[in-house]
Amino acid sequence: MKIKSFLYSKKVAPYVFVVPFILSLLVFWAYPLFSTIQMSFQSILPGQIEWVGLANYQRLLRDTVFHTAISNSLRYMFWTLVLLIPFPMIFAAMVDSRLVKASGFWKALMYLPALTSVVISGTLFRLLFAEMPTGQMNILMQWLGQAPVAWLKDDTLALMALLSLACWRWTGVNMLYFMAGMKNIDHDLYEAADIDGATGLQKFLRITVPLLKPTTVYVLTISVYAGLAMFLESFMLWGGNNSPMNIGLTIVGYLYRRGIERNEFGYASAVGLVLLVIALIINITQLIINGSFKKEGK
Repeated sequence: MKIKSFLYSKKVAPYVFVVPFILSLLVFWAYPLFSTIQMSFQSILPGQIEWVGLANYQRLLRDTVFHTAISNSLRYMFWTLVLLIPFPMIFAAMVDSRLVKASGFWKALMYLPALTSVVISGTLFRLLFAEMPTGQMNILMQWLGQAPVAWLKDDTLALMALLSLACWRWTGVNMLYFMAGMKNIDHDLYEAADIDGATGLQKFLRITVPLLKPTTVYVLTISVYAGLAMFLESFMLWGGNNSPMNIGLTIVGYLYRRGIERNEFGYASAVGLVLLVIALIINITQLIINGSFKKEGK
């Protein structure tokens, strides 16, 4: 009876419900993080562990391939933010408006690519941007009177292929985020704007965009992480982790190359921590700029 009364206690019950979360946080986040920090100061080879201090980080400063991976990831992240925030917001406003009929159909159609496996999506886009004359993009080029292009061997064109894949998969997801945010906007504001003679563009810029700020900050935060953590899309687009001149190599791809392909787990841990620091710096900076840490009423 004492055990039963203990478990049913209003003071104890909240802690019982929180225990699974705390355990999962410790096991799947805190422990791996501290282990990674420790491993980043070690040289770990099969059957051999040696403490090397800051040697891995000093090596990163001289590693030009790592610098290329950082540049690729930052550039990819930047363009995904440029493409996958304003355009989904515009599409959300269009679908949510009275101008578009069968909005449910368009929501499902836009969200459908997100349900497709990254492996399948990457394979389809590899065929789409194949350098052979039979590749779909090269067929289009020939229709336009142009010669076939080696899409995945050129730095700029390869980035365009990656961004095309990202937009195809995630535009619908971000659109639904913005549509959910629009449900919290009071429609009386739009009616008042109609009375004042505001145009659709003015209502979008002066009502929708400002009041969607919390949703925009959320989408921006997850997009920064997604852009920096991109790996499988690149891996599938080039059919492996080796692209010409490393034009498709990302930070996570370089971590995979060092840790999994070459068994340099200590060096790979240092790469992973640098990725974590970069993601934290960018996200905390944008949260501060957007005023997310300000207290209400100030």
